[in-house]
Amino acid sequence: MALPELGQDKGYLSESIFSSIFFTFVLWTFHPFIYHSKRFYTVLIWRRVLAFLVASQVLRIITFYSTLLPGPNYHCREGSKLATLPPPNNVLEVLLINFPRGILFGCGDLIFSSHMIFTLVFVRTYHKYGSKRLIKLLAWFMAIIQSLLIIASRKHYSVDVVVAWYTVNLVVFFVDSKLAEMPDRTNGLPFLPLSTREKDGKLKEDKDIRLKEEFHKLLNGNHGDPTDRLCDSARR
Repeated sequence: MALPELGQDKGYLSESIFSSIFFTFVLWTFHPFIYHSKRFYTVLIWRRVLAFLVASQVLRIITFYSTLLPGPNYHCREGSKLATLPPPNNVLEVLLINFPRGILFGCGDLIFSSHMIFTLVFVRTYHKYGSKRLIKLLAWFMAIIQSLLIIASRKHYSVDVVVAWYTVNLVVFFVDSKLAEMPDRTNGLPFLPLSTREKDGKLKEDKDIRLKEEFHKLLNGNHGDPTDRLCDSARR
């Protein structure tokens, strides 16, 4: 009631924001293939993202199968030709009853919003691994705006959006804190390993330090560790 309906002709607004968040995030995760200064491995970050998405979608399936609310969207209202589906004529239609018509004109899968699952997972992931503070603030602002537009376009109720906000954040916290056996979290190593270029630079730096130490030993007349010299004398 607090948010007036946008109308069917403006329903594309929430989808436009969702599409921009979705595609920009995908492009950002694949930017290490283009730029040399990469801060993470694409395959590892997508492995973690998919873990977030799968866990959230499983919870979503449980909730919308165990609840029943009248769909708020325009095509779900009484009198709409799309409010009901025709009975299936064969087994194939039973298996594909939700594709593509059910995806575009579904009325029952409400609690909680799948759009908000993807949005919050992508925004949280960039907030943790991204480097641009302005983009992080913009991403959170777009997530809030999308939440309001989803309700205003009558694609979901406010409960669907609110449940998505705290459920997805709890799922991300659980995966990050409880699934510590996922790659590169043992022995204090960061979750996302260094790139090849960063590794090479670190190896070169360590080598330079060792060479400097050996040079100082030579200048000071110390040609090695006393223990090593004792071992050499014993071998002789």
